[in-house]
Amino acid sequence: MTTVEQQGSDDMSNDVGVRLKAVRTLRNISQRELAKRTGVTHSSLSLIEQGKVSPSVSSLKKILDGIPMTVGEFFTLDLQNTDQTFYSADELQDVGSDDLSLKLVGYNRKNRAMSFIIETYPPGADTGHDMMAYRGEEAGVVIEGEVEVIVGGQVRLLQEGDSYYFSTTLPHRFRNNSDRPCRVVSCSTPAKHF
Repeated sequence: MTTVEQQGSDDMSNDVGVRLKAVRTLRNISQRELAKRTGVTHSSLSLIEQGKVSPSVSSLKKILDGIPMTVGEFFTLDLQNTDQTFYSADELQDVGSDDLSLKLVGYNRKNRAMSFIIETYPPGADTGHDMMAYRGEEAGVVIEGEVEVIVGGQVRLLQEGDSYYFSTTLPHRFRNNSDRPCRVVSCSTPAKHF
């Protein structure tokens, strides 16, 4: 790129610069890598990201082709991802009932694609008398104690370290018949919205 067009530090150039840096970082591309992909100098990209230079539409398109991304995507991409990333133990939402504790990780995420749950079954606890079935898949691992898992016509007593993976269209149920608590970490798709 010969020059980087208009000098200036107005709001528009700042917005483009901040947005470009955020998109580049989101895509895990260094300034040097983007410069190599596009033929735009590293120093020019740095000036744009600092809001000291405002690129022309054609220069911006050239830069975005190296990401790759359209100009429309660039200006409409939601960079204000307000979804929480980390959760302390006391922030997990318990979506269980009665004695069964189901601590859902990411309960407050808007577009959750899975249910990741820490399940605690006290002695005698179960998921209910009726078998459950819905479209999706579930996998899990027993991290403490033991639990009886019924899937379709199969029954298996799983102990610490044992795991499972099945289609949730098959009727299934979990039950702790032992005299000590059982903990399972599970994941299912699509996300259950409790």
